[in-house]
Amino acid sequence: MRYEFAPDIQKKAEEICRVLFPHVKIWRMKCFRSFGTSSRRTIARCHTIGKLMQKAIGVKAHYALEFLSERFDKLSEEEKTKVIIHELMHIPKTFGGGFKHHNWVTEKNVNQLYKRLKENENKD
Repeated sequence: MRYEFAPDIQKKAEEICRVLFPHVKIWRMKCFRSFGTSSRRTIARCHTIGKLMQKAIGVKAHYALEFLSERFDKLSEEEKTKVIIHELMHIPKTFGGGFKHHNWVTEKNVNQLYKRLKENENKD
């Protein structure tokens, strides 16, 4: 696997956070494209440093959002936005190194947040 910082996705994720996820500390969240996956269905992943490792190395929580180029880059802009929303939904309000699970991060909830994002864009 090869990883590259994804400034285009980072910018979009930061814009989404300002509207939908103000608890996300964008200076401790980075977006990356990965290349060379052998995964069959995954489009993106959310990574973090566990609490014990945070304590061991003396850092606060950081989140890395990984977007698998082979799949993500082929999506429509709407689907890309929904995937970014999906990954951001995994970051809990505590921003402490944990994850929200798929009982909360559902297609229904992603679609509701996408609708809210679009409504906010139309206000401008």
